[in-house]
Amino acid sequence: MRINFKEIISHINIKRLLQYALYMFLSLVAQNMLFTQIRPLGVCPLVLPAVAVAVGMFEGATFGAVFSVIMGIFADMAFIENTITFTLLFPVLSFAAGFVAQFFINRRFFAYMGAAALGLLITGIVQMLKISAMDVFAPVMLLTVILQTLWSLPPAILAYFPAAEWIE
Repeated sequence: MRINFKEIISHINIKRLLQYALYMFLSLVAQNMLFTQIRPLGVCPLVLPAVAVAVGMFEGATFGAVFSVIMGIFADMAFIENTITFTLLFPVLSFAAGFVAQFFINRRFFAYMGAAALGLLITGIVQMLKISAMDVFAPVMLLTVILQTLWSLPPAILAYFPAAEWIE
């Protein structure tokens, strides 16, 4: 059985793939170089779950999950405390957002912000549970999750526009 690469490439929009590669690169750079420097009350905003939700909502569950696996690998390499947390979590968030957007909610700004807020909250809870499994659970950890989610919502607004703009 021969694989016809010409047929495969004809179905893939190379321009769109390059746009999303740039989107991923800029998101990772902003997360690792910009948002880590802004820490009110000791909480760092996390924009990557919102990016995973945006791609899942606007490109579909499958493309979003593949995009998020790759982004999760790079995010796990950047965050020393994570081993495979983001690599496993981001595709689940992206797939869920894509599935929900396909059948239940529209792809408008407020629906995206709700999905992004939920994705950010889930990411914070997973991080909290991972830390509390290693150490003693403290109620202040829940406050940190809430603060991180709230502080991550303004950068999540910026993650909406590139993904929403590239829909055909």
